Amino acid sequence: MATETVPFTPQGYAELKAELDTLKSVERPKVIQEIADARAHGDLKENAEYHAARERQSFIEGRISMLDDQIARANIIDFSGDQPDQVKFGAFVTIIDEDGGEEKTFRIVGDLEADITRNKLSIGSPLSKALMGRRPGDTVEVAVPKGTKEYSIVRISY
Repeated sequence: MATETVPFTPQGYAELKAELDTLKSVERPKVIQEIADARAHGDLKENAEYHAARERQSFIEGRISMLDDQIARANIIDFSGDQPDQVKFGAFVTIIDEDGGEEKTFRIVGDLEADITRNKLSIGSPLSKALMGRRPGDTVEVAVPKGTKEYSIVRISY
């Protein structure tokens, strides 16, 4: 069975690799020390610090495991050297909402990199799917809970 790859922009891959390195080299040893310190206080049944540290350790180990897996299956996609004539993975896309006239710029990234607060849109989102392969000047329709929205592509860059 073939292993499914996980798409990353070069920047997104570097950020997640740095997070993994920090978890392994800083956070893991720190929580191990916290557990040891809490154990030294005696009775573990009613030791809130011990239970909190164990819970934090569980979270850290889970995140390390998930990041290890995703990074091992990483497919770094970089179109930055290409001419920005159509929307591809990693593109910065400026669109205008046809109804409100509001202009927004998004970057199309992999699922793990997606963060709408930083204008990073998952490649699996309906808007990204509608934008892929389109060119400046094109209009796309996206299904939203209240019907459909139309957006015009203004600019593409990498």
